[in-house]
Amino acid sequence: MTKVAIIGSGPCGLSLLRAFQQAEEKGQKIPEIVCYEKQEDWGGLWNYSWRTGSDQYGDTIPNSMYRYLWSNGPKECLEFADYSFDEHFNQPIPSFPPREVLYDYILGRAKKANIKKYIQFNTTVKEVKYNGNQFEVSALNKKNNTITSNNYDYLIVASGHFSVPYTPEYEGMKSFPGRILHGHDFRDAEEFRNKDVVVLGSSYSAEDIALQCYKYGAKSVTIGYRHNPMGFKWPDGMKEVHYLDRLEGNKAIFKDGHEQNADAIILCSGYLHHFPFLDESLKLKTVNRLYPPKLYKGVVWQDNHKLMYLGMQDQFHTFNMFDCQAWFARDVIMGKMKMPKDEDINNDINKWVLEEEALRDPIQMIDFQTEYTKDLHSLSDYPTIDFELIRKHFKVWEHHKEEDIMTYRNNSFSSAVTGTVAPIHHTSWAEAMDDSMETFMKSK
Repeated sequence: MTKVAIIGSGPCGLSLLRAFQQAEEKGQKIPEIVCYEKQEDWGGLWNYSWRTGSDQYGDTIPNSMYRYLWSNGPKECLEFADYSFDEHFNQPIPSFPPREVLYDYILGRAKKANIKKYIQFNTTVKEVKYNGNQFEVSALNKKNNTITSNNYDYLIVASGHFSVPYTPEYEGMKSFPGRILHGHDFRDAEEFRNKDVVVLGSSYSAEDIALQCYKYGAKSVTIGYRHNPMGFKWPDGMKEVHYLDRLEGNKAIFKDGHEQNADAIILCSGYLHHFPFLDESLKLKTVNRLYPPKLYKGVVWQDNHKLMYLGMQDQFHTFNMFDCQAWFARDVIMGKMKMPKDEDINNDINKWVLEEEALRDPIQMIDFQTEYTKDLHSLSDYPTIDFELIRKHFKVWEHHKEEDIMTYRNNSFSSAVTGTVAPIHHTSWAEAMDDSMETFMKSK
């Protein structure tokens, strides 16, 4: 029997397990599957932990989630085609839920599919070797401190790429008297109440962490961008300036001459694609981009078709794109999808890579990833979902953010699965200090 190893039980790993379970539901014989998960529970990044640095076993913490995090995109753009929000909650819910609500939704489908039985928790993959035919996977059971090695015909890396922070060095950091942390270790905006906060970055984590600090009472929030500003209409007490030059004492000095007293520096400088358990010949080496090279259909390793990566792209689409990748990967593994000739694979990869390199703005990026996801969707029996509506939602969402960065989460969207129009939340996001599921789900 074919044996498959999956590394990670976050949304991508769970998508693949669900894809296999669906095939089994249809009477198809599926491979023997083992999913390795280094945390003690499933859900990946959505499985919030108060811990930073290392866990109780000395292993690195992959989690980057923080208290008070709300979805920064409409839930209607990430909805599973086979498991709607309406089905899970038995009622319509607002378009921008907090983390706990989304986590409950992710696990709802996983529990319904009964896929937990495939997962080995508290188990860290330490080394993977390929012998020309199979992958030898050595994994540490952290509870009993034992290492086991097993051979597999296919290896799927679903460990994500938002867990190993990139941490640049700036002059004056060693003598800065305040707090310095990466967004990976940010857990609670309340820590920065009445503080002057400097956030370094210009992507989604910088945007949201800066807003969180402002919302929960930071004295000031200064965002330093390296290349291009986000350019939103920030409220009083927030501003964007150009690139940190150095720190002098507790003062941040920027390239444009701006100076700002700082109690804390939060590095939202991105993450590394980091796979220390893989042999160099198997490692995906890339920066965060919409189409990493060497991955056929963004999934299958060009040099070894038994190795696959899930969710390694920069993302607008998330859960349903992961599903499309997972269904495709499943069909390759089960022989339902024949791989093209090497030349055709190379041409297909180059086509997508060149298209991505020509993109200039978020609207073009949305179009690109929508077309990529639609292409994947057409190759499997993943259930029908209205990707054109999702494309439209993303563009409207971008417009709402440009109009008012503080209120975009107060808007409503319609489901691409059920057509249900989401209700408006009972409390505007800027005033909603309690992010619990209990409070969110109240009708008023």
